[in-house]
Amino acid sequence: MINKTIFQGLIIGVAFFGLWFGLTQVNFVKFFEIEKRTTSAENKIGDLIWDDIQQTGEVVTNDTIVKTLDKLINPICKANGIERDSLKIHILKKAEINAFALPNNHLVVYTGLITDCKKQEALQGVLGHEIAHIENNHVMKKLSKEVGLSVLLAAASGGKGGQIVKEVFKTLSSTAYDRALEKEADMQSVKYLLKADINPEPMADFMYELAQKHDIPSGFGWISTHPESEERAKYILDYLKGKKFQKKQILTQKEWDDYKKQVENY
Repeated sequence: MINKTIFQGLIIGVAFFGLWFGLTQVNFVKFFEIEKRTTSAENKIGDLIWDDIQQTGEVVTNDTIVKTLDKLINPICKANGIERDSLKIHILKKAEINAFALPNNHLVVYTGLITDCKKQEALQGVLGHEIAHIENNHVMKKLSKEVGLSVLLAAASGGKGGQIVKEVFKTLSSTAYDRALEKEADMQSVKYLLKADINPEPMADFMYELAQKHDIPSGFGWISTHPESEERAKYILDYLKGKKFQKKQILTQKEWDDYKKQVENY
């Protein structure tokens, strides 16, 4: 019994010493300084990219168009505990079917995406997907991997920042996330919609329809940056099999049709 007690005491002592030694080797000041710099860089780069994007097309400021998009997004945020005011959502007048997330919670939606969606739930699904990228910090994970943290910090501090910002934007708007992050965003969006009593099936239908189009390089940015969409549509529909869920629509069919026409004629 005594030997067992002594042995247990030795184990605790060794564990305590190991923990103490490990903690003494961590430079917490340096760690948190890097974390602080990274957050600051993310915020600045996101704002710089958005400033640059504004020069490429007309920002839609029509009150009705903006508020109607908010009307579609708000239930998703409310049902999932996402602070709507933390998202900086911009509508840009461009025919390309695209939407993408930027650092610092910017989310850019092209008018071409809105007008191409047959159903409002498809648009909500795409927006939920991009919100998931923001909420799960996929944007910075992608940039840190493809561009490099040191380059991002340099871009935020000036120098050749302008050129780097353009490269960062190109990376975000024209190249895909890796498959694991894409699937995570897909399924997170599906769960967002289910919690908000919105039918996710049109999101899968939208992916499938875009996958059948062949002129992707010139006009289908969202699908060209999100490959294997037919496969993704399938695993979304497989996930929904046997699930009972509400199919609440935020807009009436007439309101949705009128909204698309207003956006198209803007």
